[in-house]
Amino acid sequence: MQVAFIIDSSYFIAAFLFIYGLKQMSSPRSARAGIVLAGVGMVIAVLASFLYSLDVRPEAKPMLQTNMLLALVALSLGLGWAWWSGKKVAMTAMPQMVALYNGMGGGAAAAIAAIELSGYQTHGSISLLLAVLGGLIGAVSLSGSLIAWAKLDGRINKTLRMTGLQLINGSLLLVLGGVAIYIVWQGGQVSQWLFLAFFAMALLYGVMMTMPIGGADMPVVISLYNAFTGLAVGFEGYVLNNPALMIAGMVVGSAGTMLTLLMAKAMNRSVRNVLFSNFGAAADDGEQNISGSQKPIEASDAAINMRYAGKVIIAPGYGLAVAQAQHKLFEFVELLQAAGVEVKFAIHPVAGRMPGHMNVLLAEAGVPYDLIFDMEEINSEFKEADVAIVIGANDTVNPSARTNKSSPIYGMPVLNVDQARQVYVIKRGQGKGYSGVENELFFADNCQLIYGDAQKVLAAMLQAVKNLESS
Repeated sequence: MQVAFIIDSSYFIAAFLFIYGLKQMSSPRSARAGIVLAGVGMVIAVLASFLYSLDVRPEAKPMLQTNMLLALVALSLGLGWAWWSGKKVAMTAMPQMVALYNGMGGGAAAAIAAIELSGYQTHGSISLLLAVLGGLIGAVSLSGSLIAWAKLDGRINKTLRMTGLQLINGSLLLVLGGVAIYIVWQGGQVSQWLFLAFFAMALLYGVMMTMPIGGADMPVVISLYNAFTGLAVGFEGYVLNNPALMIAGMVVGSAGTMLTLLMAKAMNRSVRNVLFSNFGAAADDGEQNISGSQKPIEASDAAINMRYAGKVIIAPGYGLAVAQAQHKLFEFVELLQAAGVEVKFAIHPVAGRMPGHMNVLLAEAGVPYDLIFDMEEINSEFKEADVAIVIGANDTVNPSARTNKSSPIYGMPVLNVDQARQVYVIKRGQGKGYSGVENELFFADNCQLIYGDAQKVLAAMLQAVKNLESS
């Protein structure tokens, strides 16, 4: 009784820390503390699970000792790999790591389901149904997340497009549903080969569902699979009668669902459109008729103009993360502030590779939170800005999203950088964004481009202002 009380109490504390930690993550100021609290909750939940060894029948002790040894080995391997990879990973690769870790969570849920189903003893039809659904969703999340990771990491550079692909995927899903119903109908007493076929088809479906989706939509896909993983974990928690798993799964599932919907809304698209459209693949922009030309400018000239501006708004994008130029950027911002220039940062909801990517990047460089504004808070201020500077962003600042109904990004809310008196764009070359369309902003009369790596460009701008101040 005492052991059971300690386990249940530990799970309650862990659940509270999960929920409170997630609440803390809603603000950049408290996000770090929230992550730590949720991590502490996970440690408590893991340690509590080992207490089951104190409350088993004597005849089960040998098997339990073997399982405990395997669990300790798995924990050691997981902790070692996570510690090493977490220290090594660059900020630009963080979305890939999130996708990878999310896939591992789905895989763990699928593994639990596979073990439960292979030795299933009747616990009721609801438990069996949730075990099957958890296994299906977890397997789809595993393979789908791995494809998302490979796409974000540049290991898969092509999308799978073929006639009738949606019909094939729909048929595969129907077969999976039929097999799931059959397993439940038979009370779980079916051939082991059917279980293997079921999980193999689920893994295949995750691949087939993700391969056609373009890179621009990968952040939404990762968020969706995060919700899937949470749902699978919650189902398996019910099957195992484990409150910590149930609560953690529900929290992750609901948070992932909300994030997916918010991201889709930020792109003015539905989740269905994300999953079944061609956005993110190369678009046919042959009908685009953009007047004007791209006008280059030297970094030093742009920097001096910014030094004498009254208000500057910065719109960062993935190019800033690739160049790891956030520290140089903030150093430049501090120089401008010292000269009396008002500087603000404008963050698009899907800037970078996932929500919050730019916020974390700027926080890492020490940028104060009160300088960072979400799109809806600052979009109306661009018309008052003397200068807007875009660093490595493309689709999120393309004004054609407001006017060109034939554009694949039409309707997507964008930062109103084109409304500033002068716009400077730092970009490595003349390439297009993830959507594959040309950016009208780059040809506008009030826009000039500074070509080059953001790290080197900002270093040159920084030096130009320093030279001006010292002369």
